[in-house]
Amino acid sequence: MTEHRHGKTVLDDLNPLTRNLRHAIPDVYTGFRELHHAAFAAGEGLDTATKELIAVAIAVIEQCDGCIASHSRGAVRAGATKEQCADALAVTFLMGGGPASIYAPRAYDAFCEFYDTEHGVSVTA
Repeated sequence: MTEHRHGKTVLDDLNPLTRNLRHAIPDVYTGFRELHHAAFAAGEGLDTATKELIAVAIAVIEQCDGCIASHSRGAVRAGATKEQCADALAVTFLMGGGPASIYAPRAYDAFCEFYDTEHGVSVTA
């Protein structure tokens, strides 16, 4: 199996760090969680999958591997397809130039890892 360092592994590495800080500032994390749920709720104009793909694209521009992993997983869970993810990432090349050409493949790799796991696709090395 191919080792991915942009998807689940990133989140696994961040979990204990996040947990430690969350215990130190629980009210801040509670507020952030509420904001997160409100922002990603399906609205009149955009569904959750589209909002998650926007977040993936922003994560590429911000060069945040943790954000890429988290929102790639969220986009998959919300029903986004590989084609939709690729289209969203195409825009990052325009808006982010060369750095996006490095982070967008990471994002697509993370998305595909979560997608394949969610849909029971077996990946061989």
